[in-house]
Amino acid sequence: MNQRRILVTSALPYANGHIHIGHLVEYIQTDIWVRFQKLRGHDCRYMCADDTHGTAIMIRAQKEGRSEEALIAEMSEAHQRDFAGFHIEFDNYGSTNSENSKKHCSPIWQALRDKGLVKENEIEQLFDVEANTFLADRFVKGTCPKCKAVNQNGDSCDVCGAVYTPAELIDPVSILSGTTPEVRKAVHLFVEIESLHEFLNDWTQNSGALQKEISNYLKGHFLGEPLHDWDISRPAPYFGFEIPDAPGNYWYVWFDAPIGYIGSTQDWCDANNQDIKDWWWSEDCEIHHFIGKDITYFHTLFWPAMLKSAGIQLPTKVHIHGFLNVNGEKMSKSKGTFVQAATYLEHLNPSYLRYYYASKLTNKVDDLDLNLEEFVNKINSDLVGKLVNLASRTAKFIKDVGLSATYPDDDGLFADTASAGDEIAEAYEECDFNKAMRLLMAAADKANEFVERSAPWKLKKEADKQQELQDCCTIALNLFRQLVVYISPVLPVLAAQVDELFGKAIKHWDDSKEQQVGYQLNEFKHLMQRVDPKAVEAMINDSKSADEEIAEKQDAADDDGSALEAEPLAETCTFDDFMKVDLRVARVVNAEEVKKSKKLLKLTLSLGGDNTRTVLAGIKTAYTPEQLIGRLVVMVANLAPREMGKFGTSEGMVIAAGPGGEDIWLLSPDSGAKPGQRVH
Repeated sequence: MNQRRILVTSALPYANGHIHIGHLVEYIQTDIWVRFQKLRGHDCRYMCADDTHGTAIMIRAQKEGRSEEALIAEMSEAHQRDFAGFHIEFDNYGSTNSENSKKHCSPIWQALRDKGLVKENEIEQLFDVEANTFLADRFVKGTCPKCKAVNQNGDSCDVCGAVYTPAELIDPVSILSGTTPEVRKAVHLFVEIESLHEFLNDWTQNSGALQKEISNYLKGHFLGEPLHDWDISRPAPYFGFEIPDAPGNYWYVWFDAPIGYIGSTQDWCDANNQDIKDWWWSEDCEIHHFIGKDITYFHTLFWPAMLKSAGIQLPTKVHIHGFLNVNGEKMSKSKGTFVQAATYLEHLNPSYLRYYYASKLTNKVDDLDLNLEEFVNKINSDLVGKLVNLASRTAKFIKDVGLSATYPDDDGLFADTASAGDEIAEAYEECDFNKAMRLLMAAADKANEFVERSAPWKLKKEADKQQELQDCCTIALNLFRQLVVYISPVLPVLAAQVDELFGKAIKHWDDSKEQQVGYQLNEFKHLMQRVDPKAVEAMINDSKSADEEIAEKQDAADDDGSALEAEPLAETCTFDDFMKVDLRVARVVNAEEVKKSKKLLKLTLSLGGDNTRTVLAGIKTAYTPEQLIGRLVVMVANLAPREMGKFGTSEGMVIAAGPGGEDIWLLSPDSGAKPGQRVH
């Protein structure tokens, strides 16, 4: 097998928060893939860094009375400590605020300039007077100027798909201070990526770098029409790198963040006498990005446009994964399922989570579900009951005599498990870890069936069966070591324990083909404990208690008028005006997700009898369809039908409160109310 040179990155964690189990899906996925490639003998390097720039970092540092540099240094230490706790190993972990990252920003910027892709425009931008800063898109919420959907982001509407500037929002609110921002004019720099439309269309559709569903998504949502210019600068005050040829302006965080991949690689090259040209400027080097689906847009359009313009190697593959749910729902602080990495490590073995994620991860963009009951059962059944049990049931019987001098006849078991390695390797390569684990556990089942048939615990009691006992245990332990070779990218700690048991390190994937005979094993030590459900419960309770402390502080401020200030009262209406609105009790008889919409659920509401209405409600971030079916709600029954673009027609509106996101609360009548009754 020819050795490949592979450069791998994960999305850079933002330095404004701690790592949680949702983040870990990506970093565990990447680490497993990197460990597999290294085990295959390839020159594979894993680069990452903290994403450190932007308004949020600046505002937080100001509130905490310290420098941005002190803040990001503390967060980098915390991030790396959490990653190490889950056995995630980087070849280099850097920072976007490093000199090497800054050094690589300038030539990429100059390349965009040289190609005439940069232009200046005076724009109207929202400014938070209280926070004393211009507001990035994600720091503004408001009403969509096109379809009038409330609580939309500052750049696009999740309901109708409209794209706009924050200044175009109706009733905008700063999420930094809750105040109404004012409009100020500022000169911004833009990149005209429409000039690269033909290239981007070809690369996203034909290069093989993207999953098919991602290619289709980009074609349907962005590449079917002219691409919008990319606003690439932010005026002072801003924490970031000042643009050399535009004093007083800073590169927007999404410009320098992906360049942090290159900056981190440069850190590693400098420390290891390597030439970065062999990694980012060489066709002999594969570049693999692992990211979540929420940042698809930046990594599949803007980033390739930057790389193409600067003559830098394009990604070989962008591996995109879905989000994490817990027990079928979004992670929730109030339910204790929003678990920080550090909290998990206080209660549970990190190997458990690595294996569970591996058993769920495929090469699709589907969301993962961490079902806590299944988590306990899967670890106890697969890892303890099937895998580790092979060693714990046999190693003790031959501790004095060692492995057989020659490998015994096993009816082809070892050969079959060795040949299964090719299919398992292919599954790893394709990021179909679910398939790899299924194949591996199927082989473990066969090995356990052999042990059950052979019954070494019975052979131990018969003096004339000691050679048969030694042969039986030799076969079982060889099969065990084979399986550990295959699972070592997922469970590196178990692999190290098995190295110690056999006195021989697992160094290459092909070690699975080498039979171990004729030597003494080291003392067998317990390899893995079963998961205690009480430990899982304690972790959840600790996550709840940490949130309850925050909630207590928030509760004290719930009635302080901030909600009303954020969304002031509308103009006075007359009684007759109000009576025109026909509010009715309705029952949700069906609910389903609206494809390609982040916020919409399609509700079928019954007003009694055969009278039903179809309503498109922007509550997907707070409710699952299963939570709604059968529930009574209040709806505006006489609202004129509204066309909502590609999503269909909405025949009414359900009444809800809250600022949006997860904080949406449907209004429901007390029990006893009937569908069709008017709300007075």
